[in-house]
Amino acid sequence: MKPNIIVFFSDDHAAWALPPYGNSEIIAPHISKLADAGAVMENAFTPCPVCSPARASFWTGLYPSQHGVHDHLAEDDPEVGATPWLQGIPTLADYLRDAGYISAMCGKWHCGAGETPKSGFDYWHSSWRKTPKYSAMTHKYSDQGQVVERTGYDTRIITDAAIDFLRRRDGERPFFLFIGYATTHNPWINREEELVARYRNASFDDIPDDSPFAFGEPGTHPVAPDDPGEARAQYYASVTMIDEAVGRVLEELADQRDETLVVYTSDHGLNMGHHGIWGKGNGSEPLNMLEESIRVPLILNQAGEIAGGQRRAEQVNHCDLFMSLLDFADARPQAADRFPGKSFRGMLLGEGDPAWENRTIVEYGNVRAIHDARHKLVQRRDGYPNLLHDLGRDPRETVNLYRDPQYQGVVRRLTGALESFFAVYEVAERSGLRGDDLPVHNRNEAWRSKKRLSNPN
Repeated sequence: MKPNIIVFFSDDHAAWALPPYGNSEIIAPHISKLADAGAVMENAFTPCPVCSPARASFWTGLYPSQHGVHDHLAEDDPEVGATPWLQGIPTLADYLRDAGYISAMCGKWHCGAGETPKSGFDYWHSSWRKTPKYSAMTHKYSDQGQVVERTGYDTRIITDAAIDFLRRRDGERPFFLFIGYATTHNPWINREEELVARYRNASFDDIPDDSPFAFGEPGTHPVAPDDPGEARAQYYASVTMIDEAVGRVLEELADQRDETLVVYTSDHGLNMGHHGIWGKGNGSEPLNMLEESIRVPLILNQAGEIAGGQRRAEQVNHCDLFMSLLDFADARPQAADRFPGKSFRGMLLGEGDPAWENRTIVEYGNVRAIHDARHKLVQRRDGYPNLLHDLGRDPRETVNLYRDPQYQGVVRRLTGALESFFAVYEVAERSGLRGDDLPVHNRNEAWRSKKRLSNPN
């Protein structure tokens, strides 16, 4: 029988900011219970450490240099809004519809024109463009394409919409429900005071007392807060708000849990003072591929199907998740050989996959990275130096070994693997290496030529 599928997809929620990934102070009992009774992917990554490209990769199963979205979309900008982002590219919702699912999108879309319901969805309740989403105020939403206003915390409003779908849906068909929360996104202000107060005396010892980013400067996405402790308390409270929302949805589904695959993940990671940076890939200048920026939580739970207590070390990303969800739904994508991801459903069911290749590839504009079990190569075409880090010896990524004679074999091996990957999957007209020739995503892309210096490599 095809399972129901719920995907909780948060914004800026880093893997380090959850108890199942070692955080000792954040309170998140519902997500922790999902992890304890399911599978935790310990090495899950985003294909791009900024919002819109990462989301587009989840929806399409493709890398940015295939789907063409390379930075966060300023959807209020007329030039950005006029670009047909993802037009003609089938999404996960399209494939699941063809497999017999009824589908709902509740919350943040951010892949272009979110006010317009997309193909494959039967129910659409999206956050309206650049509406402030983080405080208890009146927000605009697109409800089946009609603009409506709702007052309260965005997290609760989105959860209300999700529960409304669950109560109104056609019970004869399996359902796919995507719930996109933005609560953990900056600005970190005005969260529920009762929750924030729990964290004002936290030690925040899970955040390393780092030296500044060794290969650039802090950026302005966002500007470092005047009161780091308060910002962190607000961020931690945001995670607890999301956890409470997850609990509400799971309670609504109490009698269908055995038939429902539940996934918790996020678009990308976040630095909250890590490396002296506040933000994700565009939180520094030049942009970064730091572990805190590219690692995401990924938890999968289905009682009776996925054995509990699993902690999987395999490296996976959103493109693998796309293929895995299709696998669970017994759905088949068109032209399967163009998809870089691979289903890990068999692993979760105890079948194993000795051929699984433990490496991750990440791109952001014209910067690309490859990450194996120990090393990370960052290959840049934005005018800044290429980087090689030995994460076994230097987990805080402070030393560049790209020119070290002892590591030239590693550099050649990873460079070859990175180039081979894009030789197979890159779509020339959508390639991030086009740089300035790409469509405008926003007015401050982290990789545009205004950032370029003479390349010392």
